[in-house]
Amino acid sequence: MQSRLVILSGNSNPDLARKVCSNLGVQPAQALIGRFSDGEVRVEIQDNVRGKDVYVVQSTSPPVNENLVELLVMLDALKRASPRCINAVIPYYAYGRKDKKDKPRVSITARMVADLLTVAGAARVITVNLHADQIQGFFDIPVDHLFGERALLEDVKKSMRGDEVVVAPDAGGVARARAFASRLNADLAILDSRDKNQARRSFIVGDVKGRRVIILDDMVDTGRTLLRTVEGAAAAGAASIVAYCVHPVLSGGAVERLESSPLEALTVMDTVPLSRKVLAWGRIRTVSIAPILAEAIRRVHLEESVSSLFHG
Repeated sequence: MQSRLVILSGNSNPDLARKVCSNLGVQPAQALIGRFSDGEVRVEIQDNVRGKDVYVVQSTSPPVNENLVELLVMLDALKRASPRCINAVIPYYAYGRKDKKDKPRVSITARMVADLLTVAGAARVITVNLHADQIQGFFDIPVDHLFGERALLEDVKKSMRGDEVVVAPDAGGVARARAFASRLNADLAILDSRDKNQARRSFIVGDVKGRRVIILDDMVDTGRTLLRTVEGAAAAGAASIVAYCVHPVLSGGAVERLESSPLEALTVMDTVPLSRKVLAWGRIRTVSIAPILAEAIRRVHLEESVSSLFHG
């Protein structure tokens, strides 16, 4: 396997790429990935990739546009180096929140990025927890859609007390939370948040009083949705509150918003690298997605079934 397998990392998340390589028992390929003096992305692949299967590990995390263009230039450079196959491994797929035309004169950015990746040279995409499942249909190439909840589930099981209830922070996350609760043999509750008299009111639908609440979401960006859910659970009498999410974008003042909340711990995955400010926050924990990505790469490379990895 190792003779034809090449793992190449961009600058967005090199630590994750190294963990993936470690799980696969391979060394990362060498490449010059930098900038010209005017800021343009410069890529030079320094290892021979002719006839090999190349996997480019690059999250399109903040700075989003920098990392996205870097990925596209890497794919283009590889396309011109005659590999057997180019696979884009994108732990965090940016621009996924606009997946439909819900207003006049707006862009469907999830489709736009899919087109860019395909034109740049990707023959397959491996990604984790897309914002919406239908984004897979925007590609004309195979998409392996993995779920980080597999690893989060194992982490939750280590601290189970028996009185847990899983809370979905919005209607869009109900299916995800229901599947998670089912695997934990726990109850399910939902946050109902609505505008009333020019003020947003949130309350929990379900029994959380005196129980340990586990909030599950695919992404925490500004932290406002998570904060509303935490406050709703606390107001409903939850004994303790923890949260699990796959993509810790944590932009703007997310940490400051959550610092004064009753949230005891936020467990995230390393699909997005954490800033020093976030790492200094004492209530954040990290579970690595690397073993799941490495197993997906191994199965794709050996032409084995990947379907068992598609379930959270």
